Amino acid sequence: MIEFRNLAIAAVSALALAACGGGAGAGGSRDQIRAVGSSTVFPFAKTVAESFVRSNPDFSSPIIESTGTGGGINLFCQGVGADTPDMVNASRRMSASEFATCQQNGVNEVIEMQVGLDGIAFASAQGGIQMNLTPQIVYEALAANPYGEAQTARTWADVDPSLPDIPILVYGPPSTSGTRDALKELVLEVGCATNPEMEALEESDEDRYDQVCTEVRSDGAYVDQGEQDNLIVQKIEGNPNAVGVFGYSYLEENADKVQGLPMNGVEPTYENIASFEYPGARPLYVYVKKAHLEAIPGLKQYLTEWTKMWSEDGPLAKIGLVASPPDVMAVNQRAATEYTTLDAAQLK
Repeated sequence: MIEFRNLAIAAVSALALAACGGGAGAGGSRDQIRAVGSSTVFPFAKTVAESFVRSNPDFSSPIIESTGTGGGINLFCQGVGADTPDMVNASRRMSASEFATCQQNGVNEVIEMQVGLDGIAFASAQGGIQMNLTPQIVYEALAANPYGEAQTARTWADVDPSLPDIPILVYGPPSTSGTRDALKELVLEVGCATNPEMEALEESDEDRYDQVCTEVRSDGAYVDQGEQDNLIVQKIEGNPNAVGVFGYSYLEENADKVQGLPMNGVEPTYENIASFEYPGARPLYVYVKKAHLEAIPGLKQYLTEWTKMWSEDGPLAKIGLVASPPDVMAVNQRAATEYTTLDAAQLK
């Protein structure tokens, strides 16, 4: 019976995708959910996928790929159909321009779910370098041209005399990563804005402002470590003078190996992220093509599985996901079960 049921589902899927896939990316059928995107959301999506398979043994195991948020959204927005992803995991919100690209390619109805919160953690090896960071310190240490001037800081003490006289070495995410985007928005831009001249620059030349405030130095002090945050953990574990930048969940998962560095005197902990007291707190998202809900076997059930696991005392909290506030969670519960779609006016 199960084999016959799966064949029937696959046949229905082929018809449904054929119906929704006349534009870019259409083609064939698929009996597995396919998700791409953020390396930060990846371990949560995998855990949900494992629970989904246990709860729904008739369905195939979802394919979850870690492509980075930017790369994942690009793949997601290429069109509808079996050769495009059903979902994208994102460690930042989709931008208005990305949503416009989706719509241009026929991805007209997109479901947005905020699945929880995360924090951009700065960390070092257990017993390694210790600092109380601020957005201003991080900006002046990592900016390619801080406040439009040449980058001359070689050690942390060059940035602030109270910090260790140790060469600046930070392992962090690449430009395609949502973590890198959040680093720019939540830390670098905030640090840049401490200089009053930058406000005037933003008004007179926004492109120049973006470059000055968010471009990261490329002289070896900041090392792009790719989309695998575990590699950053390994790098700083092996060098007590190095600092790593990754999602809070990786800090919690590797608490025996690395230690969080405070920001503005606030430690990167579950409670401080949940309250947004920690400056690097950020929402995490999952985006879904509504056109694929009936076409891909198990997609609706997979969304439901997220809602069973994202509470404060749920399985995802045990691996580092910080639960959204109750009112936010209620809105996203409806998105996951009633399939309400994203309005472009909500984006920027």
